[in-house]
Amino acid sequence: MRTLLILVPALALAATGCAPDMAAPAQAAERFHAALSAHREDAACAMLTRKTAENLPNRGQTCAEALRELGLGPGGSVTAVSVWGEDAQVRLAGDTLFLHRFTDGWRVKAAGCEPVHDLPYKCEVED
Repeated sequence: MRTLLILVPALALAATGCAPDMAAPAQAAERFHAALSAHREDAACAMLTRKTAENLPNRGQTCAEALRELGLGPGGSVTAVSVWGEDAQVRLAGDTLFLHRFTDGWRVKAAGCEPVHDLPYKCEVED
């Protein structure tokens, strides 16, 4: 397992008058896990950030092979979404994902993440 150094800042978006879009990152996380559940690892790889997709496979492996080998469990339903600027955390019943918003939409930056007490999350897939 890799350690992802992501700290989720508490932003007071209400003070700025901006309401973050919670649905789009949640839908992206659900699509990612739906692709994995359907054994469409190539489609799931297309939903990763470029850096995450490049860092995922071991030498001689494709991104899809690496995802298949990791065997990330089912995501389940969305339980919480936090958005801060261009980044988001989506908690599913069976996984926590971190995403980043690009011009073409939300992409998965990290998946298979579990909290480690007061430390950063440990993630199976990360950039």
